[in-house]
Amino acid sequence: VVSSVNIVCFSQIINPDVCNTNNASKFILLGLSQDQELQQVCFVLFLLFYVVIILGNLLIIITIKLSERLNSPMYFFLRYLSFVDICYSSVTAPKLIADFLVERKTISFVGCIAQLFVVHFFGCTEIFLLMVMAYDRYIAICKPLHYMTIMNKHVCSWMVVASWAGAFVHSMVQTLLTMQLPFCGPNEIDHYFCDVHPLLKLACTDTYIVNVIVVDNSGMISLSCLVVLVVSYVVILVSLKTCSSKGRLKALSICASHITVVILFFGPCIFIYMRPSTPSEDKMVTVFYTISTPMLNPLIYTLRNEVKNAMKKLWSREVIVGGKLKM
Repeated sequence: VVSSVNIVCFSQIINPDVCNTNNASKFILLGLSQDQELQQVCFVLFLLFYVVIILGNLLIIITIKLSERLNSPMYFFLRYLSFVDICYSSVTAPKLIADFLVERKTISFVGCIAQLFVVHFFGCTEIFLLMVMAYDRYIAICKPLHYMTIMNKHVCSWMVVASWAGAFVHSMVQTLLTMQLPFCGPNEIDHYFCDVHPLLKLACTDTYIVNVIVVDNSGMISLSCLVVLVVSYVVILVSLKTCSSKGRLKALSICASHITVVILFFGPCIFIYMRPSTPSEDKMVTVFYTISTPMLNPLIYTLRNEVKNAMKKLWSREVIVGGKLKM
């Protein structure tokens, strides 16, 4: 594949030889399967999944925005989590769905690098938001009298900004270190989107150091954040010993949905980035945290009584009839 050298020349800042050795202007994605009949089934299935992701998370965002009862910091963070889920799945799902209908699945070098950046940006943002939500639960349960003072709007806003900023730094490191590699050989990516593992395999140079920095970066962020989350919930559970049985049940119900989401998201991430890559297993597990988890999050959080009650009250109160809003 003949390259347009200009698309990677600004990476000379890191490696001056890149513009002379990179001759991959596009990559071929092998996708989830090469079976045509299976791809047709997957097209319908994943299109349905994506519609559910969009509608489910939009429902959460709109309900929290319009409901006066869901104005606590927990729902402030949940609204942003739903927004990130929509963006995160939208980076990979539309391309995956469209590729089920074509025989040759291609993506440009620039598009591949952009996809790599955005996937890690929103993925890391979700990790940091889940940590912030765990901290919010810790303050709410362990320091209830100081909750509104500590978790005021100003602090919550800065926590969200810090999550975005931390994710941006992480993603920039991943992207810059990957794109400076020379790609002068095979251009087939054994995946359905551009990620670090499959791209490193295509580089025509020794990638050991970059692999340690880039891949372990993602793995260690996932693992260290999970450790922090586990410790915080151990502290919460220990503090519940002094509560009444009623208070203990209420606190556990508050944490249950968040713990479930944490397990669903962090488990696959650690599996992917803390072990040697195996393409067939990686693709299946990646589907879980890029498609399944964003789809399940709205269901998990809407099981909470206050969310269900807010939805019932909001959507039963405002009914559009004949183009007019009747209360």
